[in-house]
Amino acid sequence: MDLVGMGKRIRQKRLSKSMTQEELAERTNLTVAYIGMIERGERTPSMETFVQIANELNATADELLCENLRKGYLIRLAKYEEKLSRLSEQETKKIYSVMDALLGMS
Repeated sequence: MDLVGMGKRIRQKRLSKSMTQEELAERTNLTVAYIGMIERGERTPSMETFVQIANELNATADELLCENLRKGYLIRLAKYEEKLSRLSEQETKKIYSVMDALLGMS
């Protein structure tokens, strides 16, 4: 299980909500130190704790665990698609050129 990846996604989600570790700890009845350990991938939260954190962050389990799931790549592709939709036509063409080169689809 990729605990570091999960922790990074929890941290990113928390920061996207402008929430401090202290606030998340208070809302989940956990310690700041424990939240930090989860975010660094040093601890595996129990299922109950994981659900509490996901609920407080308004996140789905698949968002937080995407690299651990067999179909996790679908989540990543959806995020790429969302980001690509916000780019200009010129930026999109550059991205596609790089992808084509990487995938040998010239």
